[in-house]
Amino acid sequence: MVSSDLEIYESLNFPLCPFPFLQMEHMGVTEKENQTAITEFILLGFGDFHEMQPLLFVIFLFIYTITMSGNIVIVLVIAADHNLHTPMYFFLGNLSFLEICYITTIVPKMLRSFLTVREVILFMGCVAQLYIFGSLAVSECLLLSVMSYDRYLTICHPLSYASIMNFKVCLQLAAGCWITGFLTPIAMMVLTFMLPFCASKEVGHFFCHFMPLLKLSCTDTHLVEFLSFTVSACVTLVPFLLILTSYYKIILTIQRIPSTTGKQKASFTCSSHLPVVSIFYGTVIIVYVAPAGNQSPALNEAYSLLYTVISPMFNPLIYSLRNKEVNGALRKVGSKVFTFLKKSNIP
Repeated sequence: MVSSDLEIYESLNFPLCPFPFLQMEHMGVTEKENQTAITEFILLGFGDFHEMQPLLFVIFLFIYTITMSGNIVIVLVIAADHNLHTPMYFFLGNLSFLEICYITTIVPKMLRSFLTVREVILFMGCVAQLYIFGSLAVSECLLLSVMSYDRYLTICHPLSYASIMNFKVCLQLAAGCWITGFLTPIAMMVLTFMLPFCASKEVGHFFCHFMPLLKLSCTDTHLVEFLSFTVSACVTLVPFLLILTSYYKIILTIQRIPSTTGKQKASFTCSSHLPVVSIFYGTVIIVYVAPAGNQSPALNEAYSLLYTVISPMFNPLIYSLRNKEVNGALRKVGSKVFTFLKKSNIP
């Protein structure tokens, strides 16, 4: 009787589950033979550009170096200059620190893939990369909306700005962005990595991206995709609508300013934030909220590069080149470092 039950069970051809402790049981008989848990994935990266791998390595190494250097300098300058200890630069420091973590989660593994024939990432490494990446992406969405709210208060309510945006409120807003960011992806992570992966282990992306991972599952993923779309829409579109609302009211306020100088000053206050928001939200909405069927894998990778690699590089450049206070602080810190080296007689 047991042999008959086992034959029935094997005929059902249940997919393999990557978690051994979640192996399905049928009529008291557990299938143990021919079961292998997924222990690693293969990142295909830019597989269509094998001849360009050395050049791509040099390009992205340069981008990574510039991004890390620029964001680290901004964090250090904001911490060192007391004139920059304001809510605006407090949030900018948080954004730069987030970008440091963001790009470090993705680029080192991508650089390694340019030097190897096949880049392998362990199962738990893939889990960690996807979770940290997702958490930081949600945190950045929220942080950019908080920065727009800060600009709204500065321009639309200048007299009450200091009392509303005090140090305690700044800490609470920043902490809320980080905590919400790291809590939001947990449910999606659990659902995704409980799926049975029994197809190819090759991930068609340069990092453990959500949609290419779902394609490796040999079970129905519509529920997970729907939940992913819902969560992505909430954490992307809601903050984006708050940003649009803030800037709509900012524009109305600027139009009512009588002097041309006042209008230019108010507009300049927002000029650094808008390009960053446009690049980040534009690409994120296309990748995660737009219907997946309308996107080719190559185009998806190109958009992903914009918000994972290119945007973090431009952020410090945009904020430093277009901001007189940051430029002034950079010159001041640079002068102090030069004076220290001169006095120390360091050759």
